[in-house]
Parts: sequence; C-alpha cells; structure tokens
Amino acid sequence: MIKRRDFSIAVAAALATAPLALPSPAFGQQVGTLKMMIPANPGGGWDQTGRQLAAAMQSAKLVQSVSFENKGGAAGTPGLAQFVNSAKGDPNAVLIGGLVMVGGIILNKSPVDLTMVTPIARLTSEYEVIVVPASSPHKTMDDLVKAFKANPGAVSWAAGRPAAPTTSSSA
Repeated sequence: MIKRRDFSIAVAAALATAPLALPSPAFGQQVGTLKMMIPANPGGGWDQTGRQLAAAMQSAKLVQSVSFENKGGAAGTPGLAQFVNSAKGDPNAVLIGGLVMVGGIILNKSPVDLTMVTPIARLTSEYEVIVVPASSPHKTMDDLVKAFKANPGAVSWAAGRPAAPTTSSSA
C-alpha cells in the first residue's frame, strides 16, 4: 500500500518535474543528433509527443536529426531506467514522460526515479479522472477514500489509456 506521505511527495515531484528532460546547448548552437528515449510503445501519447517535438525542433533548425528509442511497459519505468543508466552525461539525450510514470515508480518499486533526471520543459498537461459505476455506493471522492482506508483490499481499481490512433498508408 502506498503511504499518503510517499504519494504526496511523488505527486509534488511530478508537478515539479516536466515530461521532458532535454539538453541545454548554448543559445543558438545546433545539436547534431538528438537521442530521444520514449518510455512507451510506438503510437501512444508519449511517442506522438516526442515525434512532434522532434519535428518542430528540426523545423526550427535546433537539431539536425533525431534518433528514437521506444521502450514500453511498466508505466515507463524500464525506459526511465535505461535512460538514467545509459544517457548519464550525454547533453544530447532526452526523455519524454508524464504523470503516469510517478505511479509506476512507486508501484514497481523502481530503483530509479525522477530525481535522477533534470526537467527542462513542460510540454503537456494531463488530467486524471476517477469514475465509478452509477450503481456504486461511492458518490463522492470522500466516500471512495473512506472505503479505501477502511479496507483497501475491498476496493477494486483499474486504469487505462486512450487507444493509439490507427494510421494507414498508401503505396
């Protein structure tokens, strides 16, 4: 079970950290190849955000090229770990991330966390929604929290994400 203090610290860290850790070259200096770690599978939100960011940076002539590495699973923690362990000291390595990673770090007991990267830009905002069936006895968030505190094992949770958009191409 997540302690309230740990959860509060994690949320504060998530709000203080940005979904992007990016090198900071001298103003006006173009980066050759930017290495972008996307800790998710291709096609999802982080992937789309990273690739759109890369396109914008190339269009603005901030970077010459971008190489992408996708590493999905466990709310981004395997990708975060790989980034922390392999990109240390590399000023041309970046990571895209988001709020779900905070929960993943806690729940997966990840040996790496967001204190091991340097946030430099906030690109997006994320809304979190909690819903219950209409027939649920929980009508307010307070009802749900009280039930969870009284018997955490009796409250079922599920999470999801929007499906990645489908694309088609013609030859």
